[in-house]
Amino acid sequence: MGWVTATNLGCGRDNDRFELKAGKLPDISRKDVFDAPYPHFGRLDRYSRLGLSAIAFALKDAGLDRWPHPRPISIIASTVHGCLDTDLHYYDTVIPEDGRLASPNLFAYTLPNSYLGEAAIHFGLTGTCYIINETTISSLWCLRLVMLNMAGGQFETAIGGGCDLGQCPPFSTIGEKPCGALFFVIEKAIKRDCSAYGELLLDKSGMLALNGTKVSTLQTLAQNCIAALSNKKPMI
Repeated sequence: MGWVTATNLGCGRDNDRFELKAGKLPDISRKDVFDAPYPHFGRLDRYSRLGLSAIAFALKDAGLDRWPHPRPISIIASTVHGCLDTDLHYYDTVIPEDGRLASPNLFAYTLPNSYLGEAAIHFGLTGTCYIINETTISSLWCLRLVMLNMAGGQFETAIGGGCDLGQCPPFSTIGEKPCGALFFVIEKAIKRDCSAYGELLLDKSGMLALNGTKVSTLQTLAQNCIAALSNKKPMI
């Protein structure tokens, strides 16, 4: 797993705790995420940079960040506000001069799934990629869909998680909701030298459980993954 939150950013195995809360997200640079040059990274909007970075950390954590050949890995991601922040910044360039100054770079990211294409290109992912809308970033539906599709034979490896910048003006309200990006790599079977955080199961009622302990949010799943490494008591 990998994440970018108001607390920190990085891979699951490099951290001893995880928090998903409201707050100012870090300004992510290419060097924070990628060792090699990535000229296009600086052109990404804030939302795409956030999601791509968390996916990159998750793939690195799973030992899947390097690829000699394209892989049939899918991505199912959830969001609350999507690319609204980018839409508003783009509209700010449309208003002056009757649209003659509209930013083509911002326009390219006025879709909530744009960063999934960036991830697919950069990491050689050829599987299904799509976004779902949720009421909270910590909802588990993205992972439920991963598990259901995996059980149905649509794919054997997928990345699931959420990405959201949080509320932005003029829609900000008192008591901001958690923001950030958190992604998990889920595999039907591990065929390489890599240890897993544990076994994730989906029961008939739609409840997810990691190593036999039920989880109610993406946040508790991340916390339980870290606890599994240190043999700490899991959170419900």
